[in-house]
Amino acid sequence: MSILVTGGAGYIGSHMVLHLLEKGYEVVVVDDLSTGNKEAVLANKFYQTDIKDEKAMAKLFKENEIEGIIHFAAYSLVGESMAHPLKYYENNVAGTLQILKYMDMYGINNIVFSSSAAVYGESPSPIKETADTFPTNAYGETKLAVERMLKWASKAYGINYAALRYFNAAGSHVSGRIGEKRAVETHLIPIALDVALGKIDKLLVFGDDYDTFDGTCIRDYIHVSDLATAHLLALEKMINDSINLERKSENSGISMIYNLGSEKGFSVNQIIDAVKHVTGADIKTEITKRRQGDPAVLIASSEKIKKELGWVPEFTDIEDIIATAWEFRKKMR
Repeated sequence: MSILVTGGAGYIGSHMVLHLLEKGYEVVVVDDLSTGNKEAVLANKFYQTDIKDEKAMAKLFKENEIEGIIHFAAYSLVGESMAHPLKYYENNVAGTLQILKYMDMYGINNIVFSSSAAVYGESPSPIKETADTFPTNAYGETKLAVERMLKWASKAYGINYAALRYFNAAGSHVSGRIGEKRAVETHLIPIALDVALGKIDKLLVFGDDYDTFDGTCIRDYIHVSDLATAHLLALEKMINDSINLERKSENSGISMIYNLGSEKGFSVNQIIDAVKHVTGADIKTEITKRRQGDPAVLIASSEKIKKELGWVPEFTDIEDIIATAWEFRKKMR
């Protein structure tokens, strides 16, 4: 039996694959490499295809006995989602629709979905899973649409799902084998590290007039390896519970929604100062206009997943998280 990781060549997906391999799982990766990196594919079984390609995916499912799916394949840039919302609906929503069809077709019952704190919009922090969901950008809307689709698929087909709403993924694997690498970088920490390395001249700060203590956006940063740990805990719980659970007559599956965050908020300026401290370099900045769709503050409450799944983050200090990213960034080609 194998675990299928969609988007397994991407930043978070590749860390998930490595974690599964370290735990002794057989892993199958599917990724079209539109944003992922071929060198980050660590599993022996790799299918380079769009998950909406039914013929190619049929081959994958026929050649492998899949016990569960961890689904990362999605576009994730907030600004791009506002400029090209239909691109995001086609990939994120229609792509997941196809995954659910495959699950029903091939008798696969368990899926962990990579959701996002973007489903909450401007909810007061710390945000609990019971908070209202009013996304302020198209990316968040696509993630919320998928969560709702999962709910109805679970009721109709008995599919077990966990939707993990995580905040800002950061850092790199402690081995240095993989890390955050994109053709065009948009995330704060890697951009700041590139300034420290002299690869770019300055870091753009998108707005300094938010209703926060220093005017810049506040975010909750969680180490990417801690995210991977949480995904596996959720998958294993579903698999174990479904073995012991007698399916009810209405065929409803197991459903879980969890936040994943450090429960600490750091402003853009605080992150820049932390990068300065870790690298010993000066970080030149320039204030520019706000990005459309950016909430002022996003901080998680992760109490629920800690209590129910026993999730314990390994990385709790922001400078430790940045340090792992720094080690990978220094040797990136």
